[in-house]
Amino acid sequence: PLGNLICKVGSGGKKIMVAAHMDEIGVMANYREPTTGYLRFTNIGGLLHNSLHGNRVRFENGTIGVIGVHDAFGSSRRNLPDLDNFYIDVDAADDSEAVEVGSPAGFWRQMDVRGNRIVAKSLDDRIGCVVAIETMRRLKKKAPNEIYFVFTVQEEVGVRGARTAAYGIAPDIGISLDVTATGDEIKNRKMTVRLGDGAAIKVQDSGHIVPRKIVDWMIGRATSDNIPHQLEVLTGGSTDAAAIHISRAGVPSGCISIPCRFIHTTSETVDVRDVQACIDLLTGLLANSVDLDED
Repeated sequence: PLGNLICKVGSGGKKIMVAAHMDEIGVMANYREPTTGYLRFTNIGGLLHNSLHGNRVRFENGTIGVIGVHDAFGSSRRNLPDLDNFYIDVDAADDSEAVEVGSPAGFWRQMDVRGNRIVAKSLDDRIGCVVAIETMRRLKKKAPNEIYFVFTVQEEVGVRGARTAAYGIAPDIGISLDVTATGDEIKNRKMTVRLGDGAAIKVQDSGHIVPRKIVDWMIGRATSDNIPHQLEVLTGGSTDAAAIHISRAGVPSGCISIPCRFIHTTSETVDVRDVQACIDLLTGLLANSVDLDED
């Protein structure tokens, strides 16, 4: 009912839920200035105020708008402005082109490829969806486990789709697929994840401590299949696994993360070699029987 897309592959063995979210951050019009026609807006998910000014958004009716901020070269340049200081210029010629209050919009920007790097908006978490889809193709509808690939909604506003899906599926094991931050930017957060170093196996984030048996299961498969991998400890942010692991009486859950720079901007950046490593790791986990210690 919430809008999740659920695809079942295989039968027998463990019931495994694999979640990747389809939604992205965005904005929603909540007021139209009567004299200028500028739109005021609220956030859908976690917006970075320091990256909003000058970005384009596209509403459901096709209208393209440009985000502006009050006193861009004055106070807003010196201090990070509140969301109330931003507006969207849609340049509507008449009411037929007007955007209604309550209309959502996504950021609007083309994708670019730079060698092994992909730069685009919404890789959080469309790239996780790619990992899930490619894994399904490689499994060819056969697996020794009962696998539910769940393309979830409303992750960015509170992991809501994963919460309801996990309750309905009642899995034995949960795996989320999502992006994670990196520690290889200038003066960035202190973490060991780097672009190009392989699939990131989550150990902990702000909403989820991964059971050691899940971490060891993933490390063991990556090691035996010679898949490049690295360990991830994320101090801010979480994934669908945060909802899955507390569903019903609790579900042992982990996360395979795709390293990504500039998360929640229109220039999110991933390395295709990391994406391939994530596909290889997930395929290896799901194509083999699962025998986790039950202690």
